[in-house]
Amino acid sequence: MTGPKTVAFHTLGCKLNFSETSSISRLMEKEGFEKRPFDSMADIYVINTCSVTENADKECRYLVRQIQRKSPESFVVITGCYAQLKPNEIAEIPGVHLVLGAAEKFNMAAHIRDLVKGDSAKICSCDIDQVQGFHDSYSLNDRTRAFLKVQDGCDYQCSFCTIPLARGKSRSDSLSHVLENVRNLAAKGIQEIVLTGVNLGDFGNTEPDAKRKTENFYELALALDRLKIIPRFRISSIEPNLLNNDIIDLVANSDQFMPHFHIPLQSGSNKILALMRRRYLRELYADRVARIKTLMPHASIGADVIVGFPGETEEDFQETFDFLHELDISYLHVFTYSERENTRAFDMKPTVPVHIRNERNKILRNLSFQKTQFFANLHAGQIRKVLFERSRDKTLMEGYTDNYIKVTAPYQEQRVNRIVDWRI
Repeated sequence: MTGPKTVAFHTLGCKLNFSETSSISRLMEKEGFEKRPFDSMADIYVINTCSVTENADKECRYLVRQIQRKSPESFVVITGCYAQLKPNEIAEIPGVHLVLGAAEKFNMAAHIRDLVKGDSAKICSCDIDQVQGFHDSYSLNDRTRAFLKVQDGCDYQCSFCTIPLARGKSRSDSLSHVLENVRNLAAKGIQEIVLTGVNLGDFGNTEPDAKRKTENFYELALALDRLKIIPRFRISSIEPNLLNNDIIDLVANSDQFMPHFHIPLQSGSNKILALMRRRYLRELYADRVARIKTLMPHASIGADVIVGFPGETEEDFQETFDFLHELDISYLHVFTYSERENTRAFDMKPTVPVHIRNERNKILRNLSFQKTQFFANLHAGQIRKVLFERSRDKTLMEGYTDNYIKVTAPYQEQRVNRIVDWRI
């Protein structure tokens, strides 16, 4: 493949994937490729995949079929977690030309230039244990918000999770380089930075002979808070056992860090938490929520929950429901458990029938809706600061309050990319 080519990107999954896709696209543009919207015609289509759920795998296949129908002469490149976990499976999908594993996705331009139409799918993957370097990345789709990756990989061994297999061991950017990236983003007019990572609270690199990390997440947050050059920071997600009092107190006393926490729970049953190999009990989780709400009654708190994990009885689920019902949180991200190969949970018995998993998912999604509405209604009539950005509907603009209440309003150009006082 020679000469300038057009390339389109599509991202599945988490904020971390979005930050990496954005960085890869900028690298490609520096190499002479022209970026196009994914729904338009392009020479190359890149899909950055997730593999947290079975649906992410299915969506990848659907997108490849869609590209084949729309642009059969184009090249299709698959990267991301699904590509690292199952490269051979992806290579067999009709229409796929290149599969890039975790170590090669940031070298995409070089691999694409070697593609020849008609060749069988090329796999550039690697042993995940060999993935050790950290590649910084951030999203930059507009001048409003940016997702900044500061940590990657995970050393935890949760029994349901494939992420350590897909992204490797925990590793981080240096604190000084994070600050450099933040200064660059501030110079571009970014108003809010969302700090992202696979296990964000595990930020910091350990020297070979050191007993502790040379830097930690609290030190990073403190340094960012002292910069005073970005109006808003958010913590994307942080494990409850890593969310210590120092971090909570810093957010409570900060003008830059927003009163918004997303804390994975996964189950309200200590029995299920043990089977999941989580590193805390529900009592610790409740303690973290209580401290946040004591210091910041207005704070928004979200939780991840998995339903239908092997061995989850009706009593276990009811225990989770009751725990969440009483907990002073604002919303839930509910996941239906799906079997993932090469995880400890894959062979666990007894399994929960799929229709029961789906029923439990609906129950918790309904609870989430109620909690979201209740939290928003608590703030009705209040004036809170909202950062507005453009909506897909050009007649509207949308944004979030400091405590993560979504606001939609008629479009006003002078308010876009501005933090304004707004009556809820």
